[in-house]
Amino acid sequence: MKGKTQIKIKGHLDKKWEEWFVGMEISYEGDDTILTGEIKDEAFIHGILNLIRDLNLKLISVNPILV
Repeated sequence: MKGKTQIKIKGHLDKKWEEWFVGMEISYEGDDTILTGEIKDEAFIHGILNLIRDLNLKLISVNPILV
């Protein structure tokens, strides 16, 4: 998966975590956190998903942003 992607996580993740999710911008949609950014390669997305898992966050969805 390459290109701009949106990852939705259950709950509000403080903006200070943005530095941990390098290249991803944190925003909010209702009670959920949205990470948006450019996915460079498979290793990059796996790193983000592993971090979400390691922080015990609940992943809701991973969606490419179609233009």
